Amino acid sequence: MPMILQPTAMSTRYPFNKTLLTLSTSALLCVPIFAHADSPYFSLKDGDGFKRFSVSIGALHVMPQGKAQPIRVNTSVEDGEVADVGEIQSQTVKDNLKEGSDVSTVLELALNTLDTIPAGLSGTAEIYGLEQWDNPGTGLEADDVTTLGIMTNYFFTDNVSFELKAGVPPEVDIQGKGKIYAPFSATAYPLGGVAGTLELENDILITDLEAYGPVASTRAWTPAFEFQYHFGKTGVNKFRPYVGLGLMYAYFNELELNDQTEQDLIAAGHMIANIKEGKAGASLEDKTSSADPKVSLETESAFAPVATVGFTYDFNDKWFAVGSVSYAHLKTESTITVKDEEFGQLIKSTSDVEINPLLAYAGVGMRF
Repeated sequence: MPMILQPTAMSTRYPFNKTLLTLSTSALLCVPIFAHADSPYFSLKDGDGFKRFSVSIGALHVMPQGKAQPIRVNTSVEDGEVADVGEIQSQTVKDNLKEGSDVSTVLELALNTLDTIPAGLSGTAEIYGLEQWDNPGTGLEADDVTTLGIMTNYFFTDNVSFELKAGVPPEVDIQGKGKIYAPFSATAYPLGGVAGTLELENDILITDLEAYGPVASTRAWTPAFEFQYHFGKTGVNKFRPYVGLGLMYAYFNELELNDQTEQDLIAAGHMIANIKEGKAGASLEDKTSSADPKVSLETESAFAPVATVGFTYDFNDKWFAVGSVSYAHLKTESTITVKDEEFGQLIKSTSDVEINPLLAYAGVGMRF
């Protein structure tokens, strides 16, 4: 069955590529045929009242059934990490003060008098919340897609066959769900803490995954094979239901991230880099750091069991119509990283992507 998503680098969990997989499968299929040319099950000749081979071409509509899974985020800022605050606007401090926290008279006077607190007065801050966190209500989901399907069968008997499912790999849009917030908190020590401390807390918006259309796109390659059982008998029953069980291999390439989402992630990379540079105040003011963050997107390859129910209807001994519905229990993992040449990995986010597609196929085929 052809390709469906599911989210430009690719994981190397499965080192062989789609070409090797196809060639290997074909080779395995051909070995018994040539090794047992006189066998009633492995032969190039017609069987007893049936033809050995069939191929069909038709429309394949893929309908992912999976639900968005929470996105997990890690950054290079460890819990409790101490960073210089640097220059910061007084209003920025006020906007990020923890609700209900006490502010000393001296610090309150400074915040109400100075527009900008210089680096010499702002001191340091102990930062929490950015090392790792989950984002409930977020995730990635694949859109429906229609492509050209190609199904080839070899019949061991009139009832038992081996099918290879393939087709044109479609480009699939990935929709984002929810908003990503960074749960920032800190204890600041202006003037070294001699005038008291400031408790800061704020959920910082990183990106809205639903704001810019599809968050990403990918090309999906999903070849599959099945062993099938066909009810009825050739030449007797024109309408023949069948069932099948097999395995799918999913491979994704040509991954592209939405441009605006990418810019949001670059801005988040600058936020982390500012903290690393001793400019924690700048990280709260969306200021650009000296870093050059680069964003990459990866999606792992995966295997999945696949089951099919379908039917064929014979027009004559050569031509037939076919329809089927398949389900594959397919899940992969998507990883987004933000890296800088000097600071290394700044941000890493991972998300399980449940695809679990229903595949509806309708086509016309020929036996030979």
